[in-house]
Amino acid sequence: FSFLLQEFMRRGKLLRAFYYTALLENDEYSPIRPLVDWLHYNGFTMVTKPAKEYTDSMGRRKVKGNMDIELAVDAMELAPRVDHIVLFSGDGDFRPLIASLQRQGVRVSVVSTIRSQPPMISDELRRQADNFIELEELKDVIGRPPREHPVEARPVTAVPG
Repeated sequence: FSFLLQEFMRRGKLLRAFYYTALLENDEYSPIRPLVDWLHYNGFTMVTKPAKEYTDSMGRRKVKGNMDIELAVDAMELAPRVDHIVLFSGDGDFRPLIASLQRQGVRVSVVSTIRSQPPMISDELRRQADNFIELEELKDVIGRPPREHPVEARPVTAVPG
C-alpha cells in the first residue's frame, strides 16, 4: 500500500487516500485489524464501521458490511475541493456517483481489472469513468518486489598445494 500512495503522489497532488472497511467488533481477533492499523499509521484516512452479523435461513453465520454510502458521501463532500478522484472499485452501483461527480467538473478514474474471469468491473462503470486504469498494469509499480532467492552454498573442494 505504501507503493500505491507513492505512485499516486507521483501522478499528481494527493489530497487524501481513503480506505473503507467494516470491522467485526465482538471478535477477540480480527484478521483485518493489523492492516487497518498499518494503513492508519502510514497515511491513509480510515473509514470503518461495525460489520453486522446475522444467521441466514440455512443457519449459516453471515457478515454484512457495505461501505458504499460512506464512500459516496465523502466523494460528494470532496467534489468542490478536488479536480480528480481515483476510485478503486468495479461495483456498477458507483456509476451514478461518478456521473454526479463529473457533472460537478471532477474527473474520475477507476482502478479495477477486466483481465480476471469474471471481470471485476462492471461495463457500465468502466464506460462512465473518464479513465480506466487496469490494476494488472500497476503491478510492477505498486506490487511487492520479488523476493531474492538465497544463493545456494556450493561445496568447496580443497586442493592441496
